[in-house]
Amino acid sequence: MTTAAAPAVAVPASRRTSSARGRVTVNAVMVAMILYFLLPFWWLVVAATKNNDALFSSAALWFHQPGSFVTNLQQLFTHNDGEYLRWMANTAIYAGVSGVGATAVATLAGYAFAKYRFPGRNLLFSSLLGAIMVPATALAIPTYLLLSKVELTNTMWAVILPSLLNPFGVYLMRVYVQQSVPDELLEAARVDGAGELRVLYSVVLPTLKPALVTVLLFSMVGTWNNFFLPLVMLNNDKLFPLTVGLQSWYQGALIQSGANALFTLVVAGSLVAVLPLIVAFLLLQRYWRGGLTVGSLK
Repeated sequence: MTTAAAPAVAVPASRRTSSARGRVTVNAVMVAMILYFLLPFWWLVVAATKNNDALFSSAALWFHQPGSFVTNLQQLFTHNDGEYLRWMANTAIYAGVSGVGATAVATLAGYAFAKYRFPGRNLLFSSLLGAIMVPATALAIPTYLLLSKVELTNTMWAVILPSLLNPFGVYLMRVYVQQSVPDELLEAARVDGAGELRVLYSVVLPTLKPALVTVLLFSMVGTWNNFFLPLVMLNNDKLFPLTVGLQSWYQGALIQSGANALFTLVVAGSLVAVLPLIVAFLLLQRYWRGGLTVGSLK
């Protein structure tokens, strides 16, 4: 016995035209947004290849003397006995220690909120969600007053310790643990004789790689780009990160006669400061792609 094939349903021409126009509109909006977000970076790349005179006189969005880029880098790395390299090393220390520490704290807290029941759990987590809404700049002055009591201001710890607290990272880890680590898996490990630390290290952490990388990147980028906190905490230029150091150069170029050459160093330094973040995202993006499919597999 055979079954007749269902007749093809003709799509009206007006609907096809409307669908095509919709796709064109969506693509045009996406291209416009890409150009909007890439335009500042393109300007930074172009401006880093100009000398001081060309920076203010030539076309803003096109190269003038690309050979000046090497000269700008040489001046950048040798100015004030390599001051920029010292600031970059400070920034790497701040971002690296704070990123790893914040990831560890967020992982432990998120795992505890997701898999343990204890008094005040919901109240603490609600307070944590409220902390996400508080701007970091609003906490800089109270944090300064607290650290000044223990004489930690104007030290690296004044930047690192506040950066270890990442409420959004804790929230993200809790959600990810709830979705990716079933209670049955933890109970099976406990039945096999594994202690709580062994369960966390051998069972939970391997499952959380995408979330760990996400929190690590967010924490590192936040500390790398942080400006107000180190500005408040530090007054020793040898401890400055790149953000505060470049701002000090910029202020010097504005108020000192004959310091206009610092503008090119600020531009070149800003470009170099962005490159490590770009490399980090490119190297670690595969973990993000893995994490995006978790919800579809549940």
